[in-house]
Amino acid sequence: MMLSERIQTLIHKLEVEGGARWANYLALSVAVFSLAVWYDLHCYRNFNAPEAMDAAQVARNLAAGHGFSTEFIRPFSVYLIQKHNHALMPDKNASTNAVDYAQIQGWHPDLANAPLYPLVLAGLLTLHTPDWQVERHKSFWSEGGRFVRYKPEFYIALFNQLLLLVVVWLTFLVARKIFDAPAAWLAALLVLGSDVLWKFSVSGLPTLLLLVIFLGLFWCLASVETSDTENPDSRRRFILAVSAGLLTGLGMLTRYSFGWVILPVLLYFTLFGGARRTGLAVAAVLAFAVTVAPWIARNLAVSGTLFGTAGYAVVEGTMAFPGSRLMQALTPDMTSAYWVFPYMVKLWINLRAILQDDVLRLGGGWMGILFLAGLLLGLRNVVARRLRYFTMMCLGVFLVVTALGRTHWSAISPEMNTENPLVLLTPLVVIFGVAFFLTLLNQMNVPAVQVRYAVVGLVVMLACQQFIMTLLPPKTSPSAYPPYYPPEIQKFSGWMQPDELVMSDIPWAVAWYGDRQCTWTTSNSQYEFFAFHDNVKMVRALYLTLNTLDAKLFTECLQGGVDSWGNFVLKTAVANQIPPQFPLKAAPYGLLSGLFLTDRQRWETQ
Repeated sequence: MMLSERIQTLIHKLEVEGGARWANYLALSVAVFSLAVWYDLHCYRNFNAPEAMDAAQVARNLAAGHGFSTEFIRPFSVYLIQKHNHALMPDKNASTNAVDYAQIQGWHPDLANAPLYPLVLAGLLTLHTPDWQVERHKSFWSEGGRFVRYKPEFYIALFNQLLLLVVVWLTFLVARKIFDAPAAWLAALLVLGSDVLWKFSVSGLPTLLLLVIFLGLFWCLASVETSDTENPDSRRRFILAVSAGLLTGLGMLTRYSFGWVILPVLLYFTLFGGARRTGLAVAAVLAFAVTVAPWIARNLAVSGTLFGTAGYAVVEGTMAFPGSRLMQALTPDMTSAYWVFPYMVKLWINLRAILQDDVLRLGGGWMGILFLAGLLLGLRNVVARRLRYFTMMCLGVFLVVTALGRTHWSAISPEMNTENPLVLLTPLVVIFGVAFFLTLLNQMNVPAVQVRYAVVGLVVMLACQQFIMTLLPPKTSPSAYPPYYPPEIQKFSGWMQPDELVMSDIPWAVAWYGDRQCTWTTSNSQYEFFAFHDNVKMVRALYLTLNTLDAKLFTECLQGGVDSWGNFVLKTAVANQIPPQFPLKAAPYGLLSGLFLTDRQRWETQ
């Protein structure tokens, strides 16, 4: 074949046989990649959510072969494990110095995190082990010898951004399955332009992994419906029901509160399962139970509880245990945990705030408005109508779960946390919001197709305006200081031996950046501190950041009592009077971000 004929054949394949389609896909891929690079250069921020650091350090322990263990020690976790081991070994010496009831002398079992996300991160860290030390000399990671970005966090962010692209792809598949291609492309574009999802992509939280699982569950339900209407196949529907239960279980193993989605799944199969509704519902529930049972058995074996410390989220934030007081308590009085009234108060207060704020921001705001307005419109598509019912059932469950499960994490990191499952509804809200918008658009008397495109473009601009504004200058600083400054945390952590214990008001950061066992500051600086120091494990250093140093003088220092950490800081930092009986008295000079006390002058021996 002559060269000219080969060229003509190639042109024919490109123009007629699908080459143009692949060229469009290539251009789309380049555009999405460029968008991600721009976002990472201008909008990336180091971890700010304590839950992200907590999960990451558990993943590092897993990758190192230490199992599901943690260096972030909650006093309440110590309480649960001690109580469980005392019940198992009642005849042993009661002194925890003789018997390590708290399991803190070695690797302390993690009771806070669901296992799937740390396990996925552990696999990622095994494939590529990053440099754990901060970088101060190479560009991008530093600027002018000053720390800017932490490598392991950036790699985790890249992984989550890949999950974001999977979310966009699943949104397209789901929308095309229940509606049509134009709705699918528009929904995928709006999800790609969701500012909140991009922020979660660099937060280090498991939200995007959970969103992938949730969309997989939704796709299974959509497939059950289409198989029912187009080609009934009992075996295929049974497999999809089992898959739905399995995915719900995996979601629960990513975030415990997601397990309540099994209720909408069960109700969905009961209402719309057809002649075999009972079998499909039972299959889904059994698959869910089999998936979560091994991890629940592990928690029972370690702590005697179903979900460890996470199972007490409903107790946190009540009148009996405001803020983080429960997690910081070594000897909590749990009698009030059996009263109903505190939970009703918590439910009402949080639910009122959620209905006034979070619900109005569903899907990023504009699409949420279209979604809520679209509820007044009946859908002729039976599949879409039933799946919208499922979305509303999930919305109702998430409202209650969010109100009762909200803890101190929402106060520490109000925007980026795992305690607002409403964000999981973003793709579904966008899909049904787009369907309502296209219905309205089809009813408009549009004079030309160009006007139609202009209207669609205007809606896209309005829906994505928050993301567009984020991409514009000024550039976001990657630093999460205050209170987190990794170089300083790694500096004083290097003074400590690997088996020594630090106490801090940001123990998640010391565990993650410093790779040292660190307990949360106890509920007071006297009785509870010495109960921990004398009976559990000796505290070799104390690190208090601006979270404590900047405490309000009256409410947290004076009203907090003579034993409060605020009062301790007031005496130590202002009056320069360390309590005589306090075992940590040596302090280095020149720390930037907090107060550091230790048992001896370790920095002189380095």
